[in-house]
Amino acid sequence: MTGPFGDGPLTVLRRPAPVTGSEDLRGVLASASQQPGTARPVLLVSRCAPTAAFSRRDTLLPGYPAAAEVVAARGFEPVVRPVGGHLAGYDEGCLVLHLWGSHPHPRLGLRDRFSLVSQALSGALTVLGVPELRIGAVPGEYCDGAWSVNVGGRAKLAGTGQRLFRDGYLFCAVLSVAHPEPVRHMLTAAYAALGLPLDPVTVGSVDQWVPGITLDQAAAVVASHLGRLLDPLTGHEGSRDDSLTLVPVR
Repeated sequence: MTGPFGDGPLTVLRRPAPVTGSEDLRGVLASASQQPGTARPVLLVSRCAPTAAFSRRDTLLPGYPAAAEVVAARGFEPVVRPVGGHLAGYDEGCLVLHLWGSHPHPRLGLRDRFSLVSQALSGALTVLGVPELRIGAVPGEYCDGAWSVNVGGRAKLAGTGQRLFRDGYLFCAVLSVAHPEPVRHMLTAAYAALGLPLDPVTVGSVDQWVPGITLDQAAAVVASHLGRLLDPLTGHEGSRDDSLTLVPVR
């Protein structure tokens, strides 16, 4: 029986340098939507230049044009992401995770993918030394969701989202690792323009609890945890820390 992530060993890829948010999304969407029905799951650990990732729901709000101007004025590229929710922001201090694979019935694994990936992210952050980790919405958070990874119900560190295709899925997550101030200030102004609630205190980052943490350290631990999660579920072994492969930036 096919598991929530499909079949086959996990391929873990990592970009060597930040790319623009639009370039990142274009490449991932093309790979996820055009994969063959036998494609094995792929995890891309990416970094992006400052990006304001609006949802399609956001674009229907009266305040969207003003919000797009607000984020651009703060140096964040406005893009429309392929998953639901509301505006999320990220920059070079964040890890942007994309996980995709083929699945004969992608909707059947929707909830399990949310639950399992959130648990894996929480486990990785525990190893890194972050305390009081929880999974669930934080009152006043950006892009509120039941699968946010947070500290003590006070500060959101990671958000998740999904898009389904006829024969597969795309799962996206953003983990804030360091220096959250630019993202926090951008989100505060943009949410005000959109007419949506936001408590700036809820925009957290790993380095608030683990001073000196680097993107490379976080990426290695997160990739390792997701690999150990997915390979048993797909019936294979082989994802290791040394499976990280550089992806050429085009």
